[in-house]
Amino acid sequence: MLSRRHLRIKVLQALYAYFQSGSTSIEQGEKQLILSINKLFELFIYQLSFLIETARFAERRLEEGKKKHLPTADDLNPNMRFAQNSILGLINDNKDFRRFENLYKINWSQDQDMVRKFYLEIKDSSDFEKYMAGDSSSFAAEKKFLINIAEKYFSTFELLQSFYEEKSIYFVDDYHLVTYMIVKFFKFMEKDFDINTKLPTIFRTEQDEEDEDQDFVKKLFRETILHSEAYGRLVADSTSNWEQERIAIMDMIILKMALTELTCFPSIPVKVTMNEYIDISKYFSTARSKVFVNGILDKLIQQFRAEGLVVKTGRGLLDE
Repeated sequence: MLSRRHLRIKVLQALYAYFQSGSTSIEQGEKQLILSINKLFELFIYQLSFLIETARFAERRLEEGKKKHLPTADDLNPNMRFAQNSILGLINDNKDFRRFENLYKINWSQDQDMVRKFYLEIKDSSDFEKYMAGDSSSFAAEKKFLINIAEKYFSTFELLQSFYEEKSIYFVDDYHLVTYMIVKFFKFMEKDFDINTKLPTIFRTEQDEEDEDQDFVKKLFRETILHSEAYGRLVADSTSNWEQERIAIMDMIILKMALTELTCFPSIPVKVTMNEYIDISKYFSTARSKVFVNGILDKLIQQFRAEGLVVKTGRGLLDE
C-alpha cells in the first residue's frame, strides 16, 4: 500500500531517531521502525471505521427525523445516499476489516460529539450538497465522493487529529500519510470487493515469499547504520572546506541512505535512487539541500563507478 518513496521516508525518520538517541542497538531501532510502519495500518483502519461511523450517525439522525411530532415530507422520505453509501457498507461487512477493527478495539460510542461535528462539517459543504443531489449512485460516483471527503476534510478536521494524538505517539506524524493511503485504497477499489476480499497490506508481498518491501526497509536501515562512519567520511571528503559537523544532520543521513541504496540494492536503478533522495531532501532538510545532495551524489556516483562499487543487475540495469 505504501510506495517506496514513503518507505524511504519512514527509514529516514527512524535513522534520525536512532542517531539522535545515541542508541547502539540496531535490532531495537529496527523493531521501532517496523512498529511505526505497522501503526500506519492501524490508523488506516481507524479512519475507515470513522467514515463508517459518520454514515451510521447520519442514518440514526435521519431515522430520528421520522419520529418528529410533525415530520415534514423530507423527514418522512429522507435522502439516504450518504447514510447508506454502498462502498462504506461493503467495507463494514468485510471480514478482514471487521477482524482488524476488533483487534484494535475500535469503538466510537464515547466520541459521538466528534462524529457529529465531522458530519455537520461535511453536510454543510457544497461537496456534500452536490453529491446528495446527484442523479448517479454508481460505484464510481460513490468512490469519487469518499476520495473528496478524505482529501478535503480529514486534513482540516483538527478535533480528529487531536483525538489520534492522544491515542498513540505513532499517529501524530503519519496522519496525513494515512489520508494518502485511504485515497489510494478507494481509487483502486474494485466493484467485486465483497465480504471475503482481503484488505491491502502495508508491505508489498510476492505470493508466499518474504515481504519484498519489508526486506527493503530492514536492509536499508541496517546497512546505512553499518556503513555510517565510512560514508560520513566520504561525504566530508567530497565537500571542500566542509567538515562532517557542519553538514545538516538530515542531509548527511539522506546521503548515507542514498549511498547504501546505490551499493546494496543491485536491482534499483542509479537514476531512481538519485532522484528519490534529491526529492526527499526538498521536504525534509534545508532550502539548499536539493542542490547540495545533488552535487555530492553526482560526484560520489562517479567515484563509486570508477571503483566498481556500483553494480546493477537485471534487464536494463547492466549499464546503469
